[in-house]
Amino acid sequence: MAAKDDLYTKIVPRRQRQNRPGTVKHGSNLDVLLSMGFPKTRAQKALVSTGGRSVQAACDWLFSHVDDPFLDDPLPREYVLYLRPSGPLLHQLSHFWQQSRLTCGKNKAHNIFPHITLCQFFMCADSKVEALCEALQSTVCQWRGRFPCPLPLELYTSSNFIGLFVEEQCAEVLKKFAADFATEAASKADVRVEPHKKQLHVTLAYHFQTVHLPALEKLSKGIDVSLGCDWLAVLFSRDIRFANHETLRVMYPYAPQNEDELELVPGDFIFMSPVEQTSTSEGWVYGTSLSSGLSGLLPENYIMRADECDTWVFHGSHSFLNCTSPSGAAGVCDGLLDGRMLEEPGPGEPPTLSVICQPMQVLRVNSQSRMPKRCLFVCRHGERVDVVFGKHWLSQCFDAKGRYVRMNLNMPSGLPARIGGYRDYDKDAPITVFGTTQARLVGEALLESNTVIDFVYCSPSLRCVQTAHHILRGLQQEGKMKIRVEPGLFEWTKWVSGTSLPAWIPAADLAAASLSVDTAYRPHIPISKLSVSESYDTYISRSFQVTKEILSDCKGKGNNVLIVAHASSLEACTRQIQGLSPQNSKDFVQVVRKIPYLGFCACEEQGDTGVWQLVDPPILPLTHGPNHSFNWRETLLQE
Repeated sequence: MAAKDDLYTKIVPRRQRQNRPGTVKHGSNLDVLLSMGFPKTRAQKALVSTGGRSVQAACDWLFSHVDDPFLDDPLPREYVLYLRPSGPLLHQLSHFWQQSRLTCGKNKAHNIFPHITLCQFFMCADSKVEALCEALQSTVCQWRGRFPCPLPLELYTSSNFIGLFVEEQCAEVLKKFAADFATEAASKADVRVEPHKKQLHVTLAYHFQTVHLPALEKLSKGIDVSLGCDWLAVLFSRDIRFANHETLRVMYPYAPQNEDELELVPGDFIFMSPVEQTSTSEGWVYGTSLSSGLSGLLPENYIMRADECDTWVFHGSHSFLNCTSPSGAAGVCDGLLDGRMLEEPGPGEPPTLSVICQPMQVLRVNSQSRMPKRCLFVCRHGERVDVVFGKHWLSQCFDAKGRYVRMNLNMPSGLPARIGGYRDYDKDAPITVFGTTQARLVGEALLESNTVIDFVYCSPSLRCVQTAHHILRGLQQEGKMKIRVEPGLFEWTKWVSGTSLPAWIPAADLAAASLSVDTAYRPHIPISKLSVSESYDTYISRSFQVTKEILSDCKGKGNNVLIVAHASSLEACTRQIQGLSPQNSKDFVQVVRKIPYLGFCACEEQGDTGVWQLVDPPILPLTHGPNHSFNWRETLLQE
């Protein structure tokens, strides 16, 4: 306890440690939580930690943090005020963010979205957050018509920094706005805000390797700073305990085997302090979960680096150009955040709706300005029956006469007949019912994003054919478009058990089973050309060859090609068409392990040069978690 008190002494100002009665409520949301029996401090913390979205979000947060050792601590969050671009200039900056990351790898600027910093991080007690949001809203309203428009920016480069600096006279105007906000925040919320004293700028890149300077300079000079932009005043917060921690994203589920281990749920974030890693075992790290607040050991290969702002909470966005009506109880200025229109709250709701700040979404590949370019989409198949139910699923689901019996709701309701009998499913398993749902969701997302798919190719594995079929169903193209089954897209044959390849279902039989397969298609690499236990070089060469031939065959006949195959295909089918050399087999395997079911990537042709480049997919990622089998007898009839 003493160590915890020392922590507060170092990071919490004295006047914020004093026990003062709260002066601001979170409207009806707080009242509802209090009526449900939650203590006031917990209810306020939950509302602030979820950005005041809703009672449901706050309840979910409280239930997931029920064992959080810091749940009842009065530790305030850290806040920061940024100017964030929107409109055409944001699109240019987003494109730079994407291209610089692809060309030169991640640098420190990628940890946060494009912005101009207006103040230092400052602390605000949970009970004063609504007043703080009102202070920002009030200051922006006072500044409408006085904000510099357009905001003049000038490119500056050095050996380790590239940025767009605000012209000095306009920068002084922005600093005056920040000072007015600081005054308003002190008056309304009793919060001390330090306006940014350094030169105001948008950081494009820093802490990058010197060898990447020419490429980054070239990309930065392509940014048209004269494009239209509505600068938005946005307020974010972060958990002060993890300000100097590394942010990691959970990729795979993990169930603790020992008391000191942390449960992992895909999509959660982990905060890791380098200081706490000195005593951990090799391959294990010590971290704290964002979703539960619990800490423990976790396997290092189950997580990957994330951007710092991925875990920030958004508390409001205010436009300097668009006004709300004076009588508007909502008080939220219309604005765009990551391309999403902010909703106006209803009566009695808090003045700002918010979400955990998600990674910036760049221009979609289906936008009109980029339609002429050809795109290759590569997607992994859906959830496999044999992975979910184990290798003995065949003995559980087929009787002595080879008849299929469904044993679980997530098992297919029926299976296609096979020439070699049901044991051929041992090496060529179908997808689960949830796997079909995953695939359909991807198809529906492609449809909603107005992405047109002109050709669909897939591996001969049944799981890939079924996935492609249900993607077409989500696209509303089932029966209208045919899947071209290409054996050359099968995964590395070294991963196949036994001494023979799977006995895949012929195209005619797949079509007879109502799968949308092109029975007239002639493969580029027939099954006879595949060999068991091929070398890594052979597999990579095969994948590169068949991808090139597919793209060549479709050229001039359509812009977008979808390949549905295996986790390894996302790397093997896209790396060399970008002009990159193959990775060694060890690094390749590490990449493949991180690709989930329905992992989706996009590669775009750069003009007619024959050079391709990875770009952001037109759809959001799909995250899901594990679910154990439930036996009501064992669980509910225990004595």
